[in-house]
Amino acid sequence: MHLAGPAELICTQVLPALAPLVAGGVRLRTATGLTDPLLEELRAGRHDLVIATSRPRGRALLSVPLADEEFVLVAGAAAAPELIRGLASEGPAALLAAPLVTYAEDLPIARRYWRHVFGRRLESRAALTVPDLRGVCAAVTAGVGWTVLPRYLCRAELASGTLVPLHTPQDPPINTSYLVARPGAVDNPHAVRVRNRLLEAAREW
Repeated sequence: MHLAGPAELICTQVLPALAPLVAGGVRLRTATGLTDPLLEELRAGRHDLVIATSRPRGRALLSVPLADEEFVLVAGAAAAPELIRGLASEGPAALLAAPLVTYAEDLPIARRYWRHVFGRRLESRAALTVPDLRGVCAAVTAGVGWTVLPRYLCRAELASGTLVPLHTPQDPPINTSYLVARPGAVDNPHAVRVRNRLLEAAREW
């Protein structure tokens, strides 16, 4: 059974959820990547299921909502107090003097947060670009500036205080992920078991 999706979600949430199935005999092969290429590979028959960060267009693929990711504006414990004071006194512009850490140079998550929460365009460049959100989390936890992360990915750091939320909006940005199957996957009993387990486990993500 072939499953693909974002590396961070696969490694931190999906594999722990599917471990009992693999231990029970399900043969699982995983792949990671961006949604659009993975959906093309799904259409070509290379995967049975794909976790997508947006709903696929058209009716050729079967998709159901999997989980909602809440985005959090965070900094490391040492840097956070000054950034929180600046945010309170000067607004979001106060953060622009501090290093921004992101996973892509076009700042997709941070730009979305800025538009949704602050109602303006983010005019900034990344001080550090890491093509894996786990690396972004590690760098900011170690003291490199600030970032925006999915809450599921930094829940432990927030709980321990090594990461601190800089702002707590009443309406935080949310992104829904989808579990997408090609029609033939419904005939694969292992794919059906994986699909059902993920839909059950995602309620706690």
